[in-house]
Amino acid sequence: MALMPKRVKFRKIQKGRVKGNATRGNFVAFGEYGIQALEPGRISAQTIEAGRVVASQAVKGGGKLYIRIFPQKSVTSIPAETRMGKGKGEIDYWAAVVKPGTILYEISGLSEEAARAAFARVSHKMPVTCRFVGRRPTI
Repeated sequence: MALMPKRVKFRKIQKGRVKGNATRGNFVAFGEYGIQALEPGRISAQTIEAGRVVASQAVKGGGKLYIRIFPQKSVTSIPAETRMGKGKGEIDYWAAVVKPGTILYEISGLSEEAARAAFARVSHKMPVTCRFVGRRPTI
C-alpha cells in the first residue's frame, strides 16, 4: 500500500519550485549507510514503495531499513482531451519533494558491499540521480 498522509489542511496544493540544497535530512542519522539524492525532483509514493521492497529484499532480516522521505504533496491531473477551464483536476498521486542532498533511505546491520549492492538496485528505481554515502565519524 502506498504512503499518504492521514489528513491534510488542504487537499490540492500548488506545484511550487524546488530551489536550493537540502539543509535538513542531509546526513546519515539512523543507519550506517544511506542513499543521497543529487538533483531536485518529486518522488511518488509508488516509487518510494518500490525502493522499499527492493531494499527490504536485500536486508532479509539481517539489518534494518529506514525510509527518510514521506509523500506529503498531492499532485493533480486533468483527464486527457478535456477542454480548458472547469477548475483544477483531481488528485492523481502523492509525492515527496526532494532537494539535492536529501537522504532517501538508510540501512544498518549490513556490510558495506551488501549495502552498496542494495542501494544500487534502489537507485535504478529512483527518478533522481543518487549516490551511496556512509555515516560521518563522530568526535
